[in-house]
Amino acid sequence: MTVTLLGATEIRRLAAELDVTPTKKLGQNFVVDANTVRKIVHVGRVQAGERVVEVGPGLGSLTLAILETGASVTAVEIDHRLAARLPQTAADHGVPGDALTVVDADALRVTELPGDPTVLVANLPYNVSVPVLLHFMETFPNLQRGVVMVQSEVGERLAAPPGGKVYGAPSAKAAWYGSWRLAGTVSRQVFWPVPNVDSVLVAFERDEQERGDEELRLATFRIVDAAFQQRRKMLRQALAAVLGGTAAEASALLERAGVAPTARGEELSIDDFVRIARALAANLEA
Repeated sequence: MTVTLLGATEIRRLAAELDVTPTKKLGQNFVVDANTVRKIVHVGRVQAGERVVEVGPGLGSLTLAILETGASVTAVEIDHRLAARLPQTAADHGVPGDALTVVDADALRVTELPGDPTVLVANLPYNVSVPVLLHFMETFPNLQRGVVMVQSEVGERLAAPPGGKVYGAPSAKAAWYGSWRLAGTVSRQVFWPVPNVDSVLVAFERDEQERGDEELRLATFRIVDAAFQQRRKMLRQALAAVLGGTAAEASALLERAGVAPTARGEELSIDDFVRIARALAANLEA
């Protein structure tokens, strides 16, 4: 049986059946356009036989587009009503019974995923998009690639290279895990209700080689946070508290790491931050 997709009329009917009023808090702007969900799946390079984790499936429009490829899905949904209804929607649209597993939970608290997925696909609301992505990249190292639909502001920051105005802590932390790029825009008109912000697709691929262990990651992220806490401050000032306590001590350590003490956080790549963290660890061991 062929998997079929949801249409705009059925999405509204399902929302009425479940008494779901789309809320800004949960980012419930449902995609009602089949071409858009297929585009997202195409950008994610989802293949038959793969296991995909989808965060926030909602009423299931993107879920069905993923399942249409022959992939299987582990769907993580925080809204109990939507989580309970999704298997029936999938069955009604021709999805085999073993192809979809629903996890009724807050994505930020999930620590295990049935099926051990390797691809992430998601439509994420503004207020949790970065925390959810970083949590999944940290917690599930088998996730090798994926695509997320997010508000333009978030997507541009995730994919930003060092030196730009939007480059910040989320950009550097995301880069710890791999490469991120803008992969297309999404019209406001494909959503119901129509949002008042633009959305983009961000694709990512995890690096083949990890940058370091958990201890190094935590140390690097602390340095990243300190560097961006007060933007446009020189590193010798911004990092003084985490690199010894004084600007002079921070300067000496930065120089050992090959980073100019007068540089600013916005100029540093994730590899620069890693070098600082390694220099700090070596200094503490000495």
